Amino acid sequence: MIDGRRVLIILPAWNEAEGLPSILKEIQTHLPGADTLVVDDGSTDRTAAVATANGSPVAQLPYNLGVGGAMRLGYRYAHLHGYDVAIQIDSDGQHDPSYVPVLLEKLKEADLVIGARFDGEGNYKVRGPRKWAMGLLSVVLSRITRTRLTDTTSGFRACNKPLIEFFAKWYPVEYLGDTVESMVGAARCGFVVRQVPVAMRERTTGTPSASPVKAMVYLSRAGLVLLLAMIRRMPPHLKAIASTAPERSDGRQLVGR
Repeated sequence: MIDGRRVLIILPAWNEAEGLPSILKEIQTHLPGADTLVVDDGSTDRTAAVATANGSPVAQLPYNLGVGGAMRLGYRYAHLHGYDVAIQIDSDGQHDPSYVPVLLEKLKEADLVIGARFDGEGNYKVRGPRKWAMGLLSVVLSRITRTRLTDTTSGFRACNKPLIEFFAKWYPVEYLGDTVESMVGAARCGFVVRQVPVAMRERTTGTPSASPVKAMVYLSRAGLVLLLAMIRRMPPHLKAIASTAPERSDGRQLVGR
């Protein structure tokens, strides 16, 4: 429990046996009241065994589905076990668990809180077409969510109980679906999105993909994902989940604006 709320930290992990011990130790140090769930996304290394040895429950996927598939399983677990808050932290060490209390505080006035780069905290930088794509997504999604967003592709995010239920029943697994499309879908159903500035760290494991060709592919695919997210029909029954959201301190519901 943290501030009277049951908090689950979901860590999607694909071949992250090397980095998991340190990030799990950080979570246990900074967030002793939170539970963790490592979602082993079809790893071929000892990810599951290492997570278990370091005190975390593990959910294993039979093959690699990507971050979206792993997080969908994580949200279903959170919903099934009645958690009040679910927080995604990547297993590669980029997300600093010490910022989680900041996300939790902001969650009192939102349904989804993004830990954002490019908002005055830290010195994380991107260049070229990838920067253009991120900028375009931020402009468009800021209008959709009616709030200023600077980092719409960040995977460092927290959501409340109604949104956990929403994501447990609907969570896109395609490319950028776990970030861009999930945010668009939540906003279209009336959920409130906000961000807080965080500093991202260099990954401790894995190799980032970066090249001019890959950057241009990223730009093209990001635009396509955004278009599909805007035109794809949302199942009507999902919008009813919004009515279960709590009220903010000012007496207004978090969703159903």
